Amino acid sequence: MVITNQVEIRPMRVEDIGGVLEIEQMSFPTPWPRDAYLHELENRLACYFVAREMHRTVGYTGMWIILDEAHVTTIAVDPLYRRRRIGERLLVTLVDEALKRGARWITLEVRKSNAGAQNLYRKYGFKDIGVRRAYYSDNREDAIVMWTGNLWEELFQERYKKNRADLDLGAP
Repeated sequence: MVITNQVEIRPMRVEDIGGVLEIEQMSFPTPWPRDAYLHELENRLACYFVAREMHRTVGYTGMWIILDEAHVTTIAVDPLYRRRRIGERLLVTLVDEALKRGARWITLEVRKSNAGAQNLYRKYGFKDIGVRRAYYSDNREDAIVMWTGNLWEELFQERYKKNRADLDLGAP
């Protein structure tokens, strides 16, 4: 469990799903159903986390770790809590967990129109490696495929440690 700036980040539990679904509805045109989260919480390859403030879920994220690759499946923050670095804290939680579980790489897809998320991922060393054409079913928008490269390489580790330290200190 991590507590920073009044936001607690901890593993997702069944009782968190209601709050997660509220944020899903506000954040995505095609939200996941409750059953998808129930299944993910039982999936031994998956790990999901929530960000909570004052007994309220304000963000969540998840990934799968298969062999040495981590794949971010979702990340979202309540619109009222955006621009407070909660999404960044959630991303750091995923990277920490991927490292803890021995992953060597992290990959994800992000909407081509979501420049804010892409910038955050690039800050942490993700690079664009491809495009999935018409990936999103709601509007057939393309997805940018992003990849970290080797998490254990010195260049990634230096960048990650610096960004993480800045985040821990509350730097803007």
